[in-house]
Amino acid sequence: MSNAENQPFFDAAREGKLMLKHCNACKEVHYYPRAACPFCGSERTEWIAAKGSGRIYSYSVMRRVEKPFAIAYVTLDEGVTMLTNLVDCDFDRLTIGASVKIIFRKMENGDAIPMFTPA
Repeated sequence: MSNAENQPFFDAAREGKLMLKHCNACKEVHYYPRAACPFCGSERTEWIAAKGSGRIYSYSVMRRVEKPFAIAYVTLDEGVTMLTNLVDCDFDRLTIGASVKIIFRKMENGDAIPMFTPA
C-alpha cells in the first residue's frame, strides 16, 4: 500500500493528519499523492496539510452485504476529490453536497485510513 513516494501520507495519517501534494510549478494541489504533478509533470512538489473538510460529490450505499457501508467521492476544501468511505452516519440521511469532516480509522497493521463523517 505504501511506498517511498507516498510514505509521508501514511505517516501523517497515523498521526491524524491528511496531507496532499502541491506543485510549485503549476500551483495545483493533487491527490493521490505522488512525486510528479499529474497536471504538468513537474517533480517540484511539496507536502501540505489539508483542512480535513469538504463536501460529498457523489456516494453509493452498499446494502446487499452483511454490514452495509457507503463509499463516496468527497471534494475537499482544497479542491481535490478523493474516493473514501462515509462512516458514523445514517446512510438514509446522506445527501450530495453535504458537509463532511475527516476521521481516521486504524487498521490492524497500525496504518490509519482517512474516512469522512457528516460535519
